[in-house]
Amino acid sequence: MRYTKIIALGILIFLWGSTSAQDTAIEEIMEFRMELNTEFADPEESPLEEEDRLHFEALDFFPIDLNFRIEARFIRTPGQEPFEMQTTTDRRPVYEKYGECHFELEGRKFVLNVYQSHSLREKEGYEDYLFLPFKDFTNGSESYGGGRYIDLRVPEDETIILDFNMSYNPYCAYSYRYSCPLVPEENHLEVAIPAGIKKWGH
Repeated sequence: MRYTKIIALGILIFLWGSTSAQDTAIEEIMEFRMELNTEFADPEESPLEEEDRLHFEALDFFPIDLNFRIEARFIRTPGQEPFEMQTTTDRRPVYEKYGECHFELEGRKFVLNVYQSHSLREKEGYEDYLFLPFKDFTNGSESYGGGRYIDLRVPEDETIILDFNMSYNPYCAYSYRYSCPLVPEENHLEVAIPAGIKKWGH
């Protein structure tokens, strides 16, 4: 297959070959990133401190790499006990483990737990929302030391797409005003994930 390098909207993209599925994936990732940049620039929505927002131009991302867009096996884990997830403050939101994502990366097998917020699932439009926090070997150097998040939806079958290109930082990466869930130890990956958002430069 032909190795290609594409530059679009200031984003460096690495992929093998070119297919409509890959094009769609890239469009989704770029749209996600543009939406994040729009949010961070908006004074009504931005998590940035005022001084940072006034000088904000764009968030920093790793190059898009579709090797980190993975089709994982999704295993539902019913009957889990709700628990209070630790956060950066005394706040303890109630979650429960909803399922497991089993996947391979760089020839190694990994499992990430996926959680569901009890309060969020009561809100219209978020009934099937799932939360995937993770840490990896880029934390503290290239990415935020506290880990990153991925938003998911309950899949219709036994597979789910894990796209690390669409990972984002908790708001605590930008301001101490926020209370953010800490990544559970079982979701610490012993591998580098150079995809998705990088650490905030300040």
